[in-house]
Amino acid sequence: MIEQTALEVTRWHYHDCSRPIGEEEHIASTTSLDVQRKRTSQKKGIACRFTSRFTFEGHTILDYIGEDSYVIDLEEVIDKNELLKMIRNSFEKYKEKFEFRKLSTILQNRSLKPLNESMINVDLILPLLI
Repeated sequence: MIEQTALEVTRWHYHDCSRPIGEEEHIASTTSLDVQRKRTSQKKGIACRFTSRFTFEGHTILDYIGEDSYVIDLEEVIDKNELLKMIRNSFEKYKEKFEFRKLSTILQNRSLKPLNESMINVDLILPLLI
């Protein structure tokens, strides 16, 4: 059995901009994924941590980190497709939290970039689940 935990926002550091930002002005954003192994004597799992940073003219507007994890029975075998599905689900939860929280910021008309699955090295992550 695979259980997904609730996403926890571990950092939301918002810095208001010193001037209004127009819709057409470019706000740079990056999002990264870190995966960590979790294990007990009865369960295995992974923790997914997404980190996003929004900057404008060299100044950080928002640092946002959310962490999500999966708890998996030891006998459960996870393949590449299942792992990608787990990461997609975690990212969707991460994105939902952002969409709600951004409403009180100058980022209210901005979105996170879509998850670039081609950048996820599944072959490096799968051994964490053995």
